[in-house]
Amino acid sequence: MPELQRIAIIGAGAWGTALATVAWRAGRDVAIWGRSPEITAEINGSHSNKTYLPDIALDPAIHAASDLAMLHDADAALWVTPAQHLREIAARAAPHLRDGTPVVLCCKGFEQGSGELMTEVAAEALPKSSIAVLSGPTFAAEVARGLPTAVTLAATDSALGRALVQALGTAAFRPYLSADPVGAEVGGAVKNVLAIACGIAIGRKLGDNARAALLTRGLAEIMRLGLALGAEPATLMGLSGLGDLTLTCNGRQSRNLSLGIALGEGQKLADYLAGRRTVAEGVSSAGAVVARARSLKVEMPIADAVDAIVNRNAGIGETISTLLSRPFKEETASV
Repeated sequence: MPELQRIAIIGAGAWGTALATVAWRAGRDVAIWGRSPEITAEINGSHSNKTYLPDIALDPAIHAASDLAMLHDADAALWVTPAQHLREIAARAAPHLRDGTPVVLCCKGFEQGSGELMTEVAAEALPKSSIAVLSGPTFAAEVARGLPTAVTLAATDSALGRALVQALGTAAFRPYLSADPVGAEVGGAVKNVLAIACGIAIGRKLGDNARAALLTRGLAEIMRLGLALGAEPATLMGLSGLGDLTLTCNGRQSRNLSLGIALGEGQKLADYLAGRRTVAEGVSSAGAVVARARSLKVEMPIADAVDAIVNRNAGIGETISTLLSRPFKEETASV
């Protein structure tokens, strides 16, 4: 596997911009693709992305483009678009990628409609690319500031995984190699849904005990779905599973937690989302997660409750009462 020197970042939001700083600090040549000509012009002109990462200065060596033809020169592409846009942008990008170019999926979610994981979507939209997954407990602003961060980097091709670790790893950004992309994806996708539930508990002032219970029983839901999809238990208990769940359900920087808090305090979903440029992936993924789980006969009552609230107009009080009236069970890791 040759050295991966030229890194393309597909997506100029907060996480894409933060990953551009990671690749630059690792000594790579970095180019960012973004939909917005205004944002790409700002990155090139003032070396900043004030819309998504205010107060973060970007090195002038990081340049941006709004034409996917920039992928022609890439040794690897980090895909950081919102999950629900992966298929559309990948289809547009495919003609510009050289055969075999590694694509690292850094977006988290299940696709609406198909219920597919991002690796399944990418396999269909980018059939000539080698696919890997980067996931874990990461707030973009902290990564961009160079604060210590550890992530899972999952690839079934071990040589590709090692090359990507070498291309992106630094003292402050530490990728842990895994051969389990599915496990890395499930944790990253489902934790966004569970964070909304934890936020609702905070907004409704249900107490820390309730939030701890949601987090723990939410982990059991991640385990059930992950195992049904063929994930390894160790991955689900690692950085991209338990680690990401812990951060997102406790850190106020989490968009999904913040959304849940607003809902719990009585704000309407449409009002909260109006005018926001950032994406709370848990809203769009909730229905797809529940549908995929149902097709596998996997029980996910917390995820189902969140889906009912954000996508089916269920009342929060009634939904909480339904959860609390469930039958008592034995506690195991998988039930």
